[in-house]
Amino acid sequence: MRYLSLALILAAPALEAQATLAIEHVTLIDGTGRPAKPDLCVVVQGDRIAKVGSCPVEATRHIDGRGKFLIPGMMDVHIHLRGGRGADGDRIGIRALQSYIYCGITTVLDLGNNPDYIFRLRDLERSGKIVSPRVMAAGGIVTYPGSHGSGPDATLVDSWPQAIPKLDAAIARHPDMLKLTYEEHGWAFRPMITLLPVDLMAHIIQYYNDHGIRSTAHISSEIRAREAIFAGVDTLAHPIIQGVESDDFVRLMKAKLIPEATTLTIGDNYTRLAEHPEFLDEPLYRETMEPEEIQRLKTTGSAQMKENRQGWWMKVMTPAGQENVKKIDAAGGIMALGTDQSSGPAAHRELELIVNGGVPPLNAIRIATLNAARFLGRERDLGSIEEGKLADLVLLDGDPLDDINNAKRIHMVIKNGAVIDRGKLDLPVNRKTNAQ
Repeated sequence: MRYLSLALILAAPALEAQATLAIEHVTLIDGTGRPAKPDLCVVVQGDRIAKVGSCPVEATRHIDGRGKFLIPGMMDVHIHLRGGRGADGDRIGIRALQSYIYCGITTVLDLGNNPDYIFRLRDLERSGKIVSPRVMAAGGIVTYPGSHGSGPDATLVDSWPQAIPKLDAAIARHPDMLKLTYEEHGWAFRPMITLLPVDLMAHIIQYYNDHGIRSTAHISSEIRAREAIFAGVDTLAHPIIQGVESDDFVRLMKAKLIPEATTLTIGDNYTRLAEHPEFLDEPLYRETMEPEEIQRLKTTGSAQMKENRQGWWMKVMTPAGQENVKKIDAAGGIMALGTDQSSGPAAHRELELIVNGGVPPLNAIRIATLNAARFLGRERDLGSIEEGKLADLVLLDGDPLDDINNAKRIHMVIKNGAVIDRGKLDLPVNRKTNAQ
């Protein structure tokens, strides 16, 4: 008995730490593409999903899920976080990150930014010092001098192995992804520019892979996508937008299972702002964007977009992108939600464009969750509601399979097993409420 008592004493702290949260009698959309399942119980223990099954269960906290729908935390695998410049740069970036978590986006991947800025915010998120989605980041992009994105934050390389010291310096910052650009322009109103040599690209990809880092490439045409794939790239940062892709390319994407970001919103946003600036009156925009910014976009921003010839070209190209997203998804390829923007509401617009392009809502949820995790190489612990995975969950008040816009009807957001207090985020919706 003395030994038994000692064992119980030693076990007591561990038992106390195992607080559980149970979402009961909920309709589960698990992110895998399997049909929704009604009246299930999902149990969270610590930061993990402990059980997915029937009710009732014992738990420290119970949440009534009747009439509600549970999906995995959504992801945006292609953002460029705003902020970083000036005295208020960090706060601007943190507000943008909080707009994502408010909108049910629990993981973001920044694919090109000031490395000092984005890695600083990543460190703040990982240390728990800010409330934010999970932040992953490439830092500065890597490309050839004069090529797409060869700005002050980029690592510019022009030969091999002479590039290695520069790459070592970039890798020392511990990027979560390598971002390359493989784009010579020459379409729409973009003049031709220098193209990254494909053999140099292959060396860079291999070097990063040897350091355990996945890669993605900015492309816009089928031929450049093909060349990047056969140079060894792990993912594509955009869909094909220069035309409807060939059946051979669709079969290639199915065979290779190369994840590809959707990024339909970036092109759509030009003419949407020009023609229908009233979209900024929708609740998620009003709740997460500063009133002054909304007013500026609806007036001067809209007027500028009306004169933007590049934007009108993108209006023609966006339907081609939608068709290509649909074709690859229907064939069994891996499309992953990305916006190329910097706000939570943009991810919901991306879902709308995906579904309006012909992708079934169930597949669209998978694109925003499990497929996005596959893009990141994190499908073993993120992207679906399955036992053992990290508990990133979004509880909805409406069925997104009936109307994808119901994904905006967010009742609760959980990241790493912790319920996010959306009422305490530094967003206009909360400042307005607190002032009343």
